[in-house]
Amino acid sequence: MGNKTLNSTDLKKLTEWDTPTICNGLEHLSAEYRVKSFTVEHMQCFDPSLSPIVGYARTAMIRSMTPPEGSPADVRDMRARYYETIADDPAPSISIIQDIDPTPGFGAFWGEVNTAIHQGLGCLGVITNGSFRDIDACAPGFQLLGGKIAPSHAWVHLVAIECEVNIFGMAVKPNDIIHADRHGAVVVPEDCVKELPAAIDLLTRREAVILDVARAPGFNVDVLKKAMADSAEIH
Repeated sequence: MGNKTLNSTDLKKLTEWDTPTICNGLEHLSAEYRVKSFTVEHMQCFDPSLSPIVGYARTAMIRSMTPPEGSPADVRDMRARYYETIADDPAPSISIIQDIDPTPGFGAFWGEVNTAIHQGLGCLGVITNGSFRDIDACAPGFQLLGGKIAPSHAWVHLVAIECEVNIFGMAVKPNDIIHADRHGAVVVPEDCVKELPAAIDLLTRREAVILDVARAPGFNVDVLKKAMADSAEIH
Protein backbone atom coordinates (compact mmCIF):
# COMPACT_ATOMS: atom_id res chain seq x y z
CA MET A 1 0.00 0.00 0.00
CA GLY A 2 1.02 3.63 -0.40
CA ASN A 3 2.69 5.74 2.24
CA LYS A 4 0.02 6.69 4.77
CA THR A 5 1.60 10.14 5.14
CA LEU A 6 0.96 10.94 1.48
CA ASN A 7 -2.33 12.19 0.10
CA SER A 8 -3.79 13.06 -3.27
CA THR A 9 -2.65 16.67 -2.90
CA ASP A 10 0.98 15.57 -2.57
CA LEU A 11 0.77 13.62 -5.83
CA LYS A 12 -1.26 16.29 -7.61
CA LYS A 13 1.42 18.85 -6.75
CA LEU A 14 3.96 16.91 -8.81
CA THR A 15 1.85 17.30 -11.96
CA GLU A 16 2.89 20.96 -12.00
CA TRP A 17 6.24 19.92 -13.47
CA ASP A 18 7.26 17.84 -16.46
CA THR A 19 9.11 14.57 -16.00
CA PRO A 20 12.58 16.01 -16.80
CA THR A 21 12.10 18.54 -14.01
CA ILE A 22 11.08 15.74 -11.63
CA CYS A 23 14.28 13.90 -12.62
CA ASN A 24 16.29 17.06 -11.90
CA GLY A 25 14.71 17.32 -8.47
CA LEU A 26 15.45 13.69 -7.67
CA GLU A 27 19.08 14.16 -8.74
CA HIS A 28 19.33 17.09 -6.35
CA LEU A 29 17.99 14.99 -3.48
CA SER A 30 20.37 12.10 -4.16
CA ALA A 31 23.04 11.51 -6.81
CA GLU A 32 21.93 7.88 -7.15
CA TYR A 33 18.90 9.02 -9.14
CA ARG A 34 21.14 10.26 -11.96
CA VAL A 35 21.50 6.67 -13.17
CA LYS A 36 18.38 4.79 -12.08
CA SER A 37 14.60 4.59 -12.04
CA PHE A 38 13.73 6.22 -15.39
CA THR A 39 13.06 5.09 -18.96
CA VAL A 40 16.06 5.33 -21.26
CA GLU A 41 14.57 4.61 -24.72
CA HIS A 42 12.40 6.69 -27.02
CA MET A 43 8.71 5.98 -26.50
CA GLN A 44 5.65 6.57 -28.64
CA CYS A 45 3.32 9.05 -26.91
CA PHE A 46 -0.41 8.87 -27.65
CA ASP A 47 -1.10 12.53 -26.79
CA PRO A 48 1.90 14.81 -26.14
CA SER A 49 -0.44 17.65 -25.17
CA LEU A 50 -1.67 15.87 -22.03
CA SER A 51 -0.48 17.06 -18.64
CA PRO A 52 1.92 14.86 -16.66
CA ILE A 53 0.35 11.93 -14.83
CA VAL A 54 1.30 10.79 -11.33
CA GLY A 55 -0.06 7.64 -9.74
CA TYR A 56 0.60 4.22 -8.26
CA ALA A 57 1.96 1.44 -10.44
CA ARG A 58 -0.10 -1.62 -11.24
CA THR A 59 2.24 -4.09 -12.87
CA ALA A 60 1.83 -7.00 -15.27
CA MET A 61 3.57 -8.98 -18.00
CA ILE A 62 2.10 -9.90 -21.37
CA ARG A 63 2.98 -11.81 -24.52
CA SER A 64 1.21 -12.08 -27.86
CA MET A 65 3.28 -14.18 -30.27
CA THR A 66 1.91 -17.49 -28.95
CA PRO A 67 -1.53 -18.54 -27.64
CA PRO A 68 -2.25 -18.59 -23.90
CA GLU A 69 -1.21 -21.82 -22.20
CA GLY A 70 -4.12 -21.97 -19.78
CA SER A 71 -7.79 -22.64 -20.36
CA PRO A 72 -10.12 -19.83 -21.49
CA ALA A 73 -11.42 -19.71 -17.92
CA ASP A 74 -7.88 -19.28 -16.58
CA VAL A 75 -7.24 -16.47 -19.06
CA ARG A 76 -10.44 -14.69 -18.06
CA ASP A 77 -9.66 -15.13 -14.37
CA MET A 78 -6.22 -13.56 -14.65
CA ARG A 79 -7.63 -10.68 -16.69
CA ALA A 80 -10.32 -10.11 -14.03
CA ARG A 81 -7.78 -10.19 -11.22
CA TYR A 82 -5.61 -7.72 -13.12
CA TYR A 83 -8.55 -5.32 -13.50
CA GLU A 84 -9.18 -5.64 -9.76
CA THR A 85 -5.66 -4.38 -9.08
CA ILE A 86 -6.26 -1.41 -11.39
CA ALA A 87 -9.35 -0.39 -9.42
CA ASP A 88 -7.83 -1.08 -6.00
CA ASP A 89 -6.25 1.40 -3.59
CA PRO A 90 -3.98 3.29 -3.46
CA ALA A 91 -5.34 5.51 -6.21
CA PRO A 92 -4.98 6.80 -8.84
CA SER A 93 -3.37 3.94 -10.71
CA ILE A 94 -1.04 3.79 -13.70
CA SER A 95 -0.66 0.52 -15.59
CA ILE A 96 2.94 -0.61 -16.10
CA ILE A 97 3.04 -3.56 -18.49
CA GLN A 98 6.15 -5.34 -19.72
CA ASP A 99 5.87 -7.25 -23.00
CA ILE A 100 8.20 -10.24 -22.63
CA ASP A 101 7.95 -11.54 -26.21
CA PRO A 102 11.14 -11.79 -28.30
CA THR A 103 9.53 -9.05 -30.42
CA PRO A 104 7.82 -6.75 -27.90
CA GLY A 105 4.73 -5.10 -29.32
CA PHE A 106 3.99 -7.86 -31.84
CA GLY A 107 0.40 -7.68 -30.61
CA ALA A 108 -1.21 -4.68 -28.94
CA PHE A 109 -2.78 -5.00 -25.49
CA TRP A 110 -3.89 -1.37 -25.71
CA GLY A 111 -6.60 0.11 -27.89
CA GLU A 112 -10.15 1.43 -27.82
CA VAL A 113 -11.51 -1.18 -25.40
CA ASN A 114 -8.72 -1.39 -22.84
CA THR A 115 -8.20 2.36 -22.62
CA ALA A 116 -11.92 2.80 -21.94
CA ILE A 117 -11.91 0.04 -19.30
CA HIS A 118 -8.82 1.34 -17.53
CA GLN A 119 -9.98 4.94 -17.57
CA GLY A 120 -13.34 3.86 -16.18
CA LEU A 121 -11.56 2.05 -13.34
CA GLY A 122 -9.63 5.17 -12.36
CA CYS A 123 -6.39 4.51 -14.22
CA LEU A 124 -4.55 7.54 -15.63
CA GLY A 125 -2.49 5.86 -18.32
CA VAL A 126 -0.03 3.14 -19.26
CA ILE A 127 3.73 2.81 -19.56
CA THR A 128 4.77 -0.19 -21.67
CA ASN A 129 7.51 -1.48 -23.92
CA GLY A 130 4.71 -3.07 -25.95
CA SER A 131 2.40 -1.52 -28.50
CA PHE A 132 -0.93 0.24 -28.78
CA ARG A 133 -3.44 0.68 -31.60
CA ASP A 134 -6.83 2.30 -32.38
CA ILE A 135 -5.15 5.67 -32.02
CA ASP A 136 -8.25 7.48 -33.31
CA ALA A 137 -10.50 5.68 -30.83
CA CYS A 138 -8.50 5.46 -27.59
CA ALA A 139 -10.09 7.10 -24.55
CA PRO A 140 -9.46 10.88 -24.62
CA GLY A 141 -7.30 12.00 -21.72
CA PHE A 142 -5.86 8.54 -21.13
CA GLN A 143 -2.11 8.67 -21.69
CA LEU A 144 -0.26 5.90 -23.50
CA LEU A 145 3.52 5.68 -23.60
CA GLY A 146 4.58 2.62 -25.55
CA GLY A 147 7.30 1.06 -27.61
CA LYS A 148 5.43 1.23 -30.90
CA ILE A 149 2.09 1.46 -32.70
CA ALA A 150 0.86 -1.82 -34.21
CA PRO A 151 -2.33 -2.95 -36.02
CA SER A 152 -3.13 -6.36 -34.46
CA HIS A 153 -3.67 -7.71 -30.97
CA ALA A 154 -2.43 -11.14 -32.13
CA TRP A 155 -2.58 -13.58 -29.17
CA VAL A 156 -2.02 -10.89 -26.55
CA HIS A 157 -2.63 -12.14 -23.02
CA LEU A 158 -1.45 -11.61 -19.46
CA VAL A 159 1.13 -14.02 -18.10
CA ALA A 160 1.79 -12.40 -14.68
CA ILE A 161 0.35 -9.66 -12.50
CA GLU A 162 1.56 -7.78 -9.42
CA CYS A 163 5.16 -8.52 -10.32
CA GLU A 164 8.35 -6.52 -10.72
CA VAL A 165 8.77 -5.29 -14.31
CA ASN A 166 11.28 -3.32 -16.33
CA ILE A 167 10.23 -0.82 -18.98
CA PHE A 168 13.15 0.44 -21.05
CA GLY A 169 15.48 0.46 -18.04
CA MET A 170 12.91 1.65 -15.49
CA ALA A 171 12.47 -1.06 -12.83
CA VAL A 172 9.03 -0.90 -11.23
CA LYS A 173 7.43 -2.73 -8.32
CA PRO A 174 3.69 -2.82 -7.57
CA ASN A 175 2.46 0.46 -6.06
CA ASP A 176 5.62 2.42 -6.85
CA ILE A 177 4.82 6.06 -7.53
CA ILE A 178 5.22 6.93 -11.22
CA HIS A 179 5.56 10.33 -12.89
CA ALA A 180 5.18 10.33 -16.67
CA ASP A 181 4.66 12.62 -19.64
CA ARG A 182 5.67 12.79 -23.31
CA HIS A 183 9.36 12.58 -22.35
CA GLY A 184 9.06 9.21 -20.59
CA ALA A 185 8.60 8.05 -17.02
CA VAL A 186 10.38 7.94 -13.68
CA VAL A 187 9.81 6.17 -10.36
CA VAL A 188 9.46 8.68 -7.52
CA PRO A 189 10.47 7.19 -4.16
CA GLU A 190 7.78 7.78 -1.54
CA ASP A 191 10.17 9.56 0.80
CA CYS A 192 11.01 12.07 -1.96
CA VAL A 193 7.46 13.13 -2.82
CA LYS A 194 7.14 15.83 -0.15
CA GLU A 195 10.74 16.99 -0.64
CA LEU A 196 10.56 17.48 -4.39
CA PRO A 197 8.69 20.82 -4.50
CA ALA A 198 11.35 22.56 -2.42
CA ALA A 199 14.16 20.94 -4.40
CA ILE A 200 12.59 22.00 -7.70
CA ASP A 201 12.02 25.53 -6.42
CA LEU A 202 15.72 25.82 -5.58
CA LEU A 203 16.81 24.50 -8.96
CA THR A 204 14.36 26.78 -10.75
CA ARG A 205 15.72 29.85 -8.95
CA ARG A 206 19.28 28.84 -9.80
CA GLU A 207 18.43 28.27 -13.45
CA ALA A 208 16.55 31.58 -13.68
CA VAL A 209 19.75 33.53 -12.99
CA ILE A 210 21.44 31.93 -15.99
CA LEU A 211 18.42 31.96 -18.27
CA ASP A 212 17.75 35.66 -17.63
CA VAL A 213 21.20 36.74 -18.79
CA ALA A 214 21.33 34.21 -21.64
CA ARG A 215 18.18 35.73 -23.10
CA ALA A 216 19.22 39.34 -22.55
CA PRO A 217 21.14 41.65 -24.91
CA GLY A 218 24.90 41.76 -24.38
CA PHE A 219 25.22 38.15 -23.30
CA ASN A 220 28.76 36.79 -23.49
CA VAL A 221 31.07 34.33 -21.74
CA ASP A 222 32.04 36.79 -19.01
CA VAL A 223 28.38 37.45 -18.21
CA LEU A 224 27.77 33.72 -18.20
CA LYS A 225 30.64 33.06 -15.76
CA LYS A 226 29.27 35.62 -13.31
CA ALA A 227 25.75 34.24 -13.63
CA MET A 228 27.02 30.71 -12.98
CA ALA A 229 28.82 31.91 -9.86
CA ASP A 230 25.74 33.83 -8.66
CA SER A 231 23.55 30.80 -9.34
CA ALA A 232 25.75 28.55 -7.21
CA GLU A 233 25.31 30.91 -4.26
CA ILE A 234 21.53 30.47 -4.18
CA HIS A 235 20.44 28.12 -1.40
